[in-house]
Amino acid sequence: MKYGYVRVSSQTQNVARQMEEMYKLGLTDDVIFVDKQSGKDFERESYKLLKAKIKKGDLLIIKSIDRLGRNYDMIINEWTEITKSINADIYVIDFPLLDTRVEGKNLVGKFISDIVLQVLSFVAQNERENIKQRQAEGIRIARAKGVHMGRPKYKLPDNFKEVVRMFHNKEITSINAAKLLNMTRGTFLKYSKLYK
Repeated sequence: MKYGYVRVSSQTQNVARQMEEMYKLGLTDDVIFVDKQSGKDFERESYKLLKAKIKKGDLLIIKSIDRLGRNYDMIINEWTEITKSINADIYVIDFPLLDTRVEGKNLVGKFISDIVLQVLSFVAQNERENIKQRQAEGIRIARAKGVHMGRPKYKLPDNFKEVVRMFHNKEITSINAAKLLNMTRGTFLKYSKLYK
């Protein structure tokens, strides 16, 4: 039996590109398992269902190795469990060398596939760590230069103080004040406290 596994990191991301690849290989929706959550671990609903179904001789198809997970050790462990313990095969579309299916179960082919997986998983994790380090260094340098991090400061309208004075003197309501200033009532109340 052939199964497909598709994953994106959040509910708002689109699975269409990965699904298209699955359809090209003849898979149908009933054998494609989809998760819309982070790959930080394997506690994903559809992935757990897939693992419960897959058995010896089955084939798991994924678009790229990072769809399986994003942690080097975890990917290696899952790969080993599926290919060695369960005795199913894995095929990675974007990297044909990662295909444990071999005619006559040629051990050299499986061995090469395992080595390539280890190298790719290591490189992927190393790149993620480098990105995090570069981001942290960039933030540190920006802060040292006095660059404001986060949301830009809200620019209050020129007549804000006058409208706040009217509000505090009970000449107008907070709703009317917000309308005069073209802002939400919540934003008005938040900033009006600064001018008591």
